[in-house]
Amino acid sequence: MMRLDKLLAARTGMTRSESRKAIAKGRVTVAGAVCKQADAQVDEAAALALDGAPLAGAYQKYVYIMLNKPAGVVSASRDKRDTTVADLVAAAYPRRQLFPAGRLDKTSTGFVLLTDDGALAHDLLAPAHHVEKVYLVTLDAPLTPEMCAGFAAGVTLADGQTLAPALAEPAGADPCLVRVTLRQGVYHQIKRMFGVFGAGVNALHRESIGGVALDGALAPGQYRELTQAELAALQNWR
Repeated sequence: MMRLDKLLAARTGMTRSESRKAIAKGRVTVAGAVCKQADAQVDEAAALALDGAPLAGAYQKYVYIMLNKPAGVVSASRDKRDTTVADLVAAAYPRRQLFPAGRLDKTSTGFVLLTDDGALAHDLLAPAHHVEKVYLVTLDAPLTPEMCAGFAAGVTLADGQTLAPALAEPAGADPCLVRVTLRQGVYHQIKRMFGVFGAGVNALHRESIGGVALDGALAPGQYRELTQAELAALQNWR
């Protein structure tokens, strides 16, 4: 159950104030009956109509958005200087407080999950859950057996921190193109790991999170909501 003004705002994109005014004027019906009480508790799946026009769709408690992050965009909800991943979807979700469940560097690209489900985001980021993330990395030097073995054993960074084992493997004929699979999240982790072996990262693209692959039809900056199957796959990491 939910307050009528809150449900109407969620279903229409109105502000709560606009919703209350529409309700007070008798413009809203619930299951065919006019309701003028903004605080009336109604079923989230109730049939609502505004000015006689049924409202399409259903109330969504949370949204889960797959975004193909372009370079130059920061992984944040707000930023005073730069465009954020939340800015890219703001027009389509004006009343949602969306945030990225995990970060990519400003120069990196690929799959960012945007949601307002704090519990799922926490679970995906929790070290204990070891959620798998896969990246396509372009190095400034060829991948070596030493790098692969070092990743598999757990790289010790320059500051003495030893990371969990990871997978680094060739991603094609180009010896500088590498696919990296991590189950850990540390600041600038991939760049720092390859830095231990004297290699620099020229480009980094996240391909998947928790077994859910970035939709190849999404151009940089484009997005879509997760399918039920994709959402279930992420929830199974809990």
